Amino acid sequence: MPPKPPSPPAAKSGSREASAPKTPSLPRQMGPYTLLERIGSGGMGSVYRATHNAASPAVAIKVMSESTRVNPVLLRRFEQEFRAASRLDHPNMVKALDYGEVEGVPYLVMELVEGKNLAEYVEEKGRLPELEAIRLVSQVAQGLHRAHKLGLVHRDVKPENILISTEGQAKLTDLGLVKEAETDLNLTRTGRGLGTPHFMAPEQFKNAKLADSRCDIYSLGATLYAAVTGQIPFGGISPLEAWMKKVQDEYPTPRSLVPEISERTDWAIRRAMASDPELRPATCREFVEDLTGRTTRKSFSAPENDKDSWYLRYLDDHGTEVAVKGSRAAVRRSLRDGLLGDASNVQASRSRQGAFLHLRDLPEFRDLIVVVPTPQTPTARPKEETIFSAKSVVDGNRSTASLNTIPLPPEGLHPQPSGATKEDTKFNLLRQLSRSTGHKALPSWVSFIIAGLLLVGVAILYLLLR
Repeated sequence: MPPKPPSPPAAKSGSREASAPKTPSLPRQMGPYTLLERIGSGGMGSVYRATHNAASPAVAIKVMSESTRVNPVLLRRFEQEFRAASRLDHPNMVKALDYGEVEGVPYLVMELVEGKNLAEYVEEKGRLPELEAIRLVSQVAQGLHRAHKLGLVHRDVKPENILISTEGQAKLTDLGLVKEAETDLNLTRTGRGLGTPHFMAPEQFKNAKLADSRCDIYSLGATLYAAVTGQIPFGGISPLEAWMKKVQDEYPTPRSLVPEISERTDWAIRRAMASDPELRPATCREFVEDLTGRTTRKSFSAPENDKDSWYLRYLDDHGTEVAVKGSRAAVRRSLRDGLLGDASNVQASRSRQGAFLHLRDLPEFRDLIVVVPTPQTPTARPKEETIFSAKSVVDGNRSTASLNTIPLPPEGLHPQPSGATKEDTKFNLLRQLSRSTGHKALPSWVSFIIAGLLLVGVAILYLLLR
């Protein structure tokens, strides 16, 4: 039996969906709530603006339609939406306040968010500025991260389910398709996909029952794609065609549509939308780190007096451990130039005594390490967008000389001097080296010419000595 309505809830003022005209047959009362106007409708029923009494703030009430409440599976999904939403208490998730039933008609009382959903917001304003889109999606990611920690998978993240308040706060709503890891309600038939094809992860098409948090991360990346480009991903095609393109990573990159989008945001979106779930961020927090390039872990914050220094440990070409210190920019430059050897062997820390992590685990450098699929589009990505993997750092365009033979270290990095004390064997805090270009590998065509000339010279010498 649904719980009895509690004392009048303190609901935040707001609007659930796009405005809809008033309905003459509008029911005036649902339990203790007075319905004022219909503000939207969907597959499950209609949403109304309502009040508990004249003194209480307005709330949103979702009422199941007659055609859906006779379906036992849909009825249980409606109940599940309340149960899941009531477990979540996060500023970026729409709150569920109450659940009841009047004469066999179930209703769900929710926080009312005054504003528009993200789809309407983009339609009205056009594609959003990159930083604004990242801000909104990052807020949703925080709420979704809380849901995932509670074992909830949303399975229908899309612009229409993200409400933007008049204060500019983003809130995720509509948990009607939520999956609870700890329960088995069997509300999804095996082999059936649930969600919205344009924003669904490809594996969710086959079996929504197996959807996990990385499906939500895919949808979040696709939502950001739509916000920064103003275009629906995989739009204008059938669900089957969309699935085929998704599994092949076949879509225009964000930067191919909007060249002003930063390389980092383009990379972060493509990583989140990778067809292989293992290539996506493991958590929503990691996705936000990918977007911002900054760690969210307080335990890995920089010292107050040295906020831009990084301490690195890596193996040179002879297997000898090398320790250097440098700024974030210097480390990134050295990685791009392939001057730190195999990037999979490089570890970094914010302090001399701090915990050292592999670069893949650090958002400040992850975009240079993790390779994501390059979507198959006619438009080639600019050369400067190349993403460096551990293999490309080793085999790419870098000096073949041993690091021990390089007279100066990678630009901006400071090595341990030979006369250092035992205390300083790991790090050099004293030397400040001038800028150096280091050794650069010769272009391949120059190497071929030199090799050819050497062969010709050897042949001539052989003929002269005969």
